[in-house]
Amino acid sequence: MTTLTMMSDVQVTERAERVVRIARKWQAAEDVLALELVDPAGGPLPEWEPGAHIDLVMPDGAARQYSLCGDPDDRHTWRVGVLLEKEGRGGSRWVHEGLAEGDLVPTRGPRNHFALEPARRYLFIGGGIGITPILPMVRAALGMGADLTVVYGGRTRESMGFVDELIELHAGVEVVPQSEAGLIDLERLLADPQPDTLIYCCGPGPLLDAVEQRVARWPAGALRIERFSARTDTELTSDADQAFEVELSRSGTVLQVPADQTLLSVLEDAGADVISSCAEGTCGSCETMVLAGDIDHRDSVLSESERAAGDRLMICVSRCRGPKLVLDL
Repeated sequence: MTTLTMMSDVQVTERAERVVRIARKWQAAEDVLALELVDPAGGPLPEWEPGAHIDLVMPDGAARQYSLCGDPDDRHTWRVGVLLEKEGRGGSRWVHEGLAEGDLVPTRGPRNHFALEPARRYLFIGGGIGITPILPMVRAALGMGADLTVVYGGRTRESMGFVDELIELHAGVEVVPQSEAGLIDLERLLADPQPDTLIYCCGPGPLLDAVEQRVARWPAGALRIERFSARTDTELTSDADQAFEVELSRSGTVLQVPADQTLLSVLEDAGADVISSCAEGTCGSCETMVLAGDIDHRDSVLSESERAAGDRLMICVSRCRGPKLVLDL
């Protein structure tokens, strides 16, 4: 749901802005900064679970999403790791060059579309900055007494943040710097489906695509992934986009969504109470409940089972396959 009316406390927390102070900023690896965030008044921060991320809101109002990678039991500190993306949209450069210890920063969240589910065994695969959501998952899995295999790959050893912390958590972690050992051996890791095992993977798109291809023989639902950028197989050209209607159920308002406009932009133009962040279907902030209609899912957030349920969509990228959608707005 995307309005404050009838929202749960969790949904209000996800949506509301909260100002935090940068208590500490340090170099975690080459091109990777770590930030520790605290409440300016010294109070507790909202609870979170492994896999959650927060939005850092930039001065121009744009937001960037970063996975929480500290200890969920520490209610007074959030920690994020930020990779400098030199060809990115400017958010990481703002963090690296524009923020200093003591600065106040608006945030939103935490929000979690990558939650750790109970299992007897886990296989965790982190690539580059994708290790950040994996870190608290490893801590939680160990606390549950589960069996786990942890593999962490990166470009070079110097570019891989939090290695020492990960090894301290789990001495059996397999560290795979590409400059020394090549790519992660996915054939070995995923060749034989393992019962009662969940795979959690986060990292660059090519790694996630390769993992998805190799788990085809595994039981349905064994894989959980989180993407930092939109998946290419959901990017459709404007020629495939069709116009449709959207009805806002709470007011009865019916709006036209042209083929060359996103559902989000139409709702924003109409003054609907919606929120968005990434605008590419990766963060989940614009998730909206659907009451009727055939959804054309184009996000990189929802699982196959969530898509099949047909009760929610990401309004920044997804559309309608038929003539009309009815939204809980």
